Amino acid sequence: MGEYRTWGGRFEGALDPAISQFTSSLPFDRRLIRVDILGSIAHATMLGRCGVLQEEEADALVSGLWALLEDVEAGRIVVEGAEDVHTFVEGMLQQRLGEVAGKLHTARSRNDQVATDLRLYLREEIADILGRLLDLEESLLRMAAENLDVIVPGYTHLQRAQPVLLAHHLHAYVEMFGRDADRLKECFRRTNVLPLGSGALAGTSFPVDRELVRDLLGFEAISANSMDAVSDRDFVVEFLATAALAMVHLSRWAEEVVAWSSEEFGYFRLDDRVCTGSSIMPQKRNPDAAELIRAKTGRVVGALNAMLVVLKGLPLSYNRDLQEDKEVLFDAVDTLKTSLDAARRISEGITVDRARIEASLRGGYMTATEVADYLTRKGVPFRTAHEVVGRLVRYAEGCGKELWELGLEEYRKFSPLFEEDVRTLATPWGSVLSKCSPGGTAPSQVEEALRSAWGRVEQDRAWLAARPQVRLPHRKRGG
Repeated sequence: MGEYRTWGGRFEGALDPAISQFTSSLPFDRRLIRVDILGSIAHATMLGRCGVLQEEEADALVSGLWALLEDVEAGRIVVEGAEDVHTFVEGMLQQRLGEVAGKLHTARSRNDQVATDLRLYLREEIADILGRLLDLEESLLRMAAENLDVIVPGYTHLQRAQPVLLAHHLHAYVEMFGRDADRLKECFRRTNVLPLGSGALAGTSFPVDRELVRDLLGFEAISANSMDAVSDRDFVVEFLATAALAMVHLSRWAEEVVAWSSEEFGYFRLDDRVCTGSSIMPQKRNPDAAELIRAKTGRVVGALNAMLVVLKGLPLSYNRDLQEDKEVLFDAVDTLKTSLDAARRISEGITVDRARIEASLRGGYMTATEVADYLTRKGVPFRTAHEVVGRLVRYAEGCGKELWELGLEEYRKFSPLFEEDVRTLATPWGSVLSKCSPGGTAPSQVEEALRSAWGRVEQDRAWLAARPQVRLPHRKRGG
């Protein structure tokens, strides 16, 4: 296209090439070209209907923009030779349509234009990310349903604590991801506000119809203050915070995949499709994808911090500093999407080693709390029961026995209140069955929790299908 600028009348000479390269955003904001064109189609349509442009001028612009979008999506043009994506689009229209292309920018600024583009872009990406998150949740829920009879050690302080169902453990991550889904939907709502019509910072003197543009682009509201609208990047920060927390949840899950697939644990075996090997050790099967999820979390957390620092000292209204919002946002979007996909594929490639898990339930005396609760139900103060069972555990350790392997006469050395039923309660299954409080690890509670989680996932799928979207016609006017 050659160099094209939308400004320059009051300048003498050319811009320093190094400064031109330094200030150009086209190398990264080119990914906004689709939403930039869609926003321009809505803007041109509105200008024509409001009489700001003649109907034939608006028609020419709308038709030219649809044709440009078709060429972009077909890969027939190279996006280069301009300061930014907005300038590129206008320059292409200038080439194709001539002077009328210069009327497209009537009643708008690049300030409200880029804010609109970014909101349109992020709105689509939030929906995409939510769909991938739901795919992962479904994968974990299927894994939980297939392993409802598997008990694993539960940990606190990375020390064995109490036995829990594997399904209960997996459901904990589903709950984390469910909160991430809620945050994404809330972020979508606050992102889905139209800035276009705010001009550079003060609004516009043209008789524009912002509600029409809002409707065409599927926004739920229009911005209430033009200065805030062009300088607001709260929605970017909110998304980055949501993405960072989702990545932290993924990282916690990935850490357990790494640990549980090790020889030391052996609870999981990962499919060869999701492992890599060693260049020197032929026997190795490394969980590299899970490790990378852990590492990539830092990139998204860093993106949040970077965006907060960009914003922290900016006076109203627009400042070029805001150009720095895009690279961190784009990288966070890409990182979260690929990490969610990798996590789903890893989860689908996990085989649970039931025998290894069952063997791991010996040791640690994880049912000691149930034995203490047993005495408490018989009227013994819990602190006293705690002390009694502590001595019982020390005795069992000395004998090399599990609590369920002790005989009743051995139990009664520590309290005459013990009866034969304590030996059943002291087994891993007895312990799990006793945890029947809402949200507990008893099978009945876990099954109910999984049903509820499936219902929430289905509701989130329905929300995705019904979310506000662009309402522009799919073909160019008159085409």
